[in-house]
Amino acid sequence: MADRWLLDSTRRAKAALIDTTMPNWARVGDALIGGRDNFEADRKAVRMLAAAAPVVGAIPIAARAFRQRVVRYLVAEAGIRQFLDVGTSLAMSGNTHEVAQSLAPDCRVVYIDDDPMVLAHARAQLASAPDGPVAALDANPRDPAAILAAAAGTLDLGRPVAILLMATLSFVLDDASASRIVRSLAGAATAGSHVALYHQASDLDPAMSVAAGRWNAMSVRRVTLRSRAQLTGLLSGLDPVPPGLVPVTEWRPAPDDPRFERLVPVYGAVARKP
Repeated sequence: MADRWLLDSTRRAKAALIDTTMPNWARVGDALIGGRDNFEADRKAVRMLAAAAPVVGAIPIAARAFRQRVVRYLVAEAGIRQFLDVGTSLAMSGNTHEVAQSLAPDCRVVYIDDDPMVLAHARAQLASAPDGPVAALDANPRDPAAILAAAAGTLDLGRPVAILLMATLSFVLDDASASRIVRSLAGAATAGSHVALYHQASDLDPAMSVAAGRWNAMSVRRVTLRSRAQLTGLLSGLDPVPPGLVPVTEWRPAPDDPRFERLVPVYGAVARKP
């Protein structure tokens, strides 16, 4: 499927879908880290979520540090040079392509999203190394066939690829569909490819269930929490990279990582396709 974003008519139609009166998860994440790409509806949602679970303010920071550690591992230790980042964010600085290409300039990166504001933001700010193409493509993050078709112009799935599902599966409400996404994407990749994910936890902080309920009451894009056992099942058939599925702050922590007063209720893992 060709990405039609560059057509003026498509761009205008997508822009018309941006609703500033309803909270948007990407913009809420931006507001949580003090960004400027958000609106009052997003800031109101932040206040409501933080009132239910104060730890939500730490999640974007901890998740960002986890992503950066994962990408460094994949490039420096696993030898990966291709990344399929499904469901990106508004924060481009320090994102996948910057970290990967700082270590290996020939890394190829494809970002996938169907949020018009995320895509517009990404395309305005993306800059790649001369030897490593980077693309932000319009496809449904919950549609593996569309993802693979969009990525085919930049990535060679005959070579190992890292599939990043950073919070993406939190918006897939049933386990069967979430498992299908992982199986389909990993199944299309060659041996030696990796799947990395982080996901909000249902069994680390009871307040997260209250926050998730508040979010689902105000947004059409509902979120679900999952337990360690559920997430282990989603990665079935893949070989976990030590330390396995753990809270994101415990996955190969670095000395310069941000520190938190309480446990951040988000699981993270990296797994290799045998």
